[in-house]
Amino acid sequence: MRLIAMRIFLLLFISSVLISCSQPVKNDSNAALSADITPEDIQSHIAFLADDSLKGRETGTAGEAVAARYIADHFKQFGLQPVGDDSTYYQQFTVNMSAINNPHNADTTSFPDEDRIARNVVGLVKGSDQPGTYIVIGAHYDHLGTGKFGSLYNRDDSQIHNGADDNASGTSGILELAHYFSNHTPKKSLLFITFSGEEMGLLGSQHFVQNPTAPLKQMQAMINLDMIGRLNDNKLLIFGTGTSKNWDTLITKVNSDSLSIKTVPDGTGASDHTSFYNKQIPVLHYFTDTHADYHRPSDDAEYINFEGQDKVLEHLKRLIITIDTLDAGQLTYTQAPVTQDRNVVMEGPTLGVTPDYGFEGGGMRITGVRSGGPADEAGLESGDIIVQLNGKELKDIYEYMDVLNTLNEGEQTTVTVQRNDAEQTFTITL
Repeated sequence: MRLIAMRIFLLLFISSVLISCSQPVKNDSNAALSADITPEDIQSHIAFLADDSLKGRETGTAGEAVAARYIADHFKQFGLQPVGDDSTYYQQFTVNMSAINNPHNADTTSFPDEDRIARNVVGLVKGSDQPGTYIVIGAHYDHLGTGKFGSLYNRDDSQIHNGADDNASGTSGILELAHYFSNHTPKKSLLFITFSGEEMGLLGSQHFVQNPTAPLKQMQAMINLDMIGRLNDNKLLIFGTGTSKNWDTLITKVNSDSLSIKTVPDGTGASDHTSFYNKQIPVLHYFTDTHADYHRPSDDAEYINFEGQDKVLEHLKRLIITIDTLDAGQLTYTQAPVTQDRNVVMEGPTLGVTPDYGFEGGGMRITGVRSGGPADEAGLESGDIIVQLNGKELKDIYEYMDVLNTLNEGEQTTVTVQRNDAEQTFTITL
């Protein structure tokens, strides 16, 4: 039974969210936006979503509600049909904060026993010839707020985590693609979804597949945009290519921008496409890799490569156009091999580093080092390639995870890295 005080809190909280949703959107939804995908429009969307005034878009907060309103306003402006609850753009669900498992903060009582209202935002571009067949394009729009949950910022002071790349970039991609296809009607229906609660465990996408507003069996594919704003050296990662036998061929066919694309077959991972793959829907995850600002206050709009993101979205636009021409039997679900599970299931301690998932050389390349973490204290740096851990040579990130899972917190070991064409060995306390 809920406490009376909790009920009062819920009424006050819901009222505050509704009030915030009724306020005008700061970035005018009627502002002129190009019907084409442009770096300028991408920048406009990210500037709004990653502004300090939204306070990091933590799930179920007023700032996140403002972001949801912004997305819904643009869906309406573009002419998308509302496909949420009760003929609205919103699909509402409840998050009990005390049940959230915090992966980076040892203080598991960071959140009190409170319920929050969160929303997916869902819009439809109805197909002209096959409206009952759906291509789903999704991205999460929530982030970490002030860093109570999931932050890699190891400081005593709390700061706003704006999440410009994670995942205002993917959300802006949804808006750009929705605008384009609202002016270039496809044969099949396009279902555009921005999810809440991703950072707290894929909550929004799990709620959607359990309560779909369109038939899951009629979804030909789901494409997820998560962290697409930091294209570097033209390198793009696309996960999920093993979930249908034709993905690799299609991805290569539409690569007219000469992107250097690395594909990974897994259908699962730490993002919302996993929820759809588990329902036996072919999936892809577009990703421009991790960086030193991941889950830190420094993930700001000034570091986004807007021209690079435009190139990523143009690739995806061409892929969607190609999928739109396929017969039902040309893109079907297959069970993908599992390789990525080994890098997301951590049973041992952490070094406090961010891996480079697109690195193709030997060992495990570091793209970020958490301030005050074991790696930072030992002297490791971003760009180092860990080639040996605890006396064992490493071929790749998976062997790194395997060795790390055999160690214990507080244990002292050695790490050998390649730095500037020379190897250095460090003693590290986990």
